[in-house]
Amino acid sequence: MTQEIVLHYQLSDGSTRTVDAKVGDSIMETAIKNDIDEVVAECGGSLICATCHVYLDDSTASLFDPPDDLELEMLEGTAAEREENSRLSCQLIIKPELDGHTVRTPDRQ
Repeated sequence: MTQEIVLHYQLSDGSTRTVDAKVGDSIMETAIKNDIDEVVAECGGSLICATCHVYLDDSTASLFDPPDDLELEMLEGTAAEREENSRLSCQLIIKPELDGHTVRTPDRQ
């Protein structure tokens, strides 16, 4: 049986979309499956485009390993302003501890 959690996407207009997210999927895959249009994901999760850029709060960011050098390099090319906890959602795999957390999307990719 596939485990699911609840994940919130705070959109750039201030609204929030709450979705069921499958443990083991990426935050990017979950956004695409749930029509979160602000996550574009042009490369489909290949870590070559930076169009799945999201912002995490400190408590959510602490649930993940820090970004590796390649992700940091890709984050240099984001269309929206990069913040301290900017991440590429293709690199963030959903885990049970993420239940109820919020991911914020930028106003452009």
